[in-house]
Amino acid sequence: MLENITPLLLTYNEAPNIARTLQRLTWAKRIVVIDSYSTDNTLEILNSYPQVHVIQRKFDTHATQWNYGLEQVSSEWVLSLDADYILTEELISEIKAIPLDTSINGYFVPFKYCVFGKPLRGTLLPPRQVLFRKAKATYINDGHTQLLHVKGQSSHVSAYIYHDDRKPLNRWLWAQDRYMMIEVKKLTHICDSELSLGDRIRKQKILAPFIILFYCLILKGGILDGWHGWYYAFERVLAEILLSIRLIEYEKLQQQDI
Repeated sequence: MLENITPLLLTYNEAPNIARTLQRLTWAKRIVVIDSYSTDNTLEILNSYPQVHVIQRKFDTHATQWNYGLEQVSSEWVLSLDADYILTEELISEIKAIPLDTSINGYFVPFKYCVFGKPLRGTLLPPRQVLFRKAKATYINDGHTQLLHVKGQSSHVSAYIYHDDRKPLNRWLWAQDRYMMIEVKKLTHICDSELSLGDRIRKQKILAPFIILFYCLILKGGILDGWHGWYYAFERVLAEILLSIRLIEYEKLQQQDI
């Protein structure tokens, strides 16, 4: 099965992460990376792996960037990964054991979020369909991120991917503020009836940060992870506060234009 899979990654200034991701992909004959013109030493790291094929493309949306990447893949199966996703040995073994003649077109993989390399007990990340047949899949935009639509039957694997982002805080803040501006557009241009319960709560601006704090620390057991759990909870609360501020800003600017 591994010989029929091409890992596909998107990068932009991922020097703190990308080497750890690639170290778990040495089994791949070819790795496709779509880079959004990184200015750090991401490209230097990528070029040190002979099976990595780098294509640079100006970023517009996540969905179009991923779909462009799919066009560069020639194998039947794709393994789509963010540049801070670390495959476990258990997951590699489980994927290797998938039969080639399976009727399944896509597989969901669970995540363990890491803070400075330490896996947490819980995470806000749902399982993501990262392994799929190229011919059956396409990406669509969803707020600041993307959704993958796979035709046909899907299944789940049990082994984890580690989400281990070690970029500095200033880069995280830059990315989150950018993401939240896109989320504002989603929340204010889609009818409430079409939004999920979580998005409707976020749209209220006040409740979401407190709910996230309780969810991360208590429901997900983050308080048992020590300072790593508090760090993650504070990150997620700060992201929700940024969204609330951006929503208030949007509403006030709209009122001024009336």
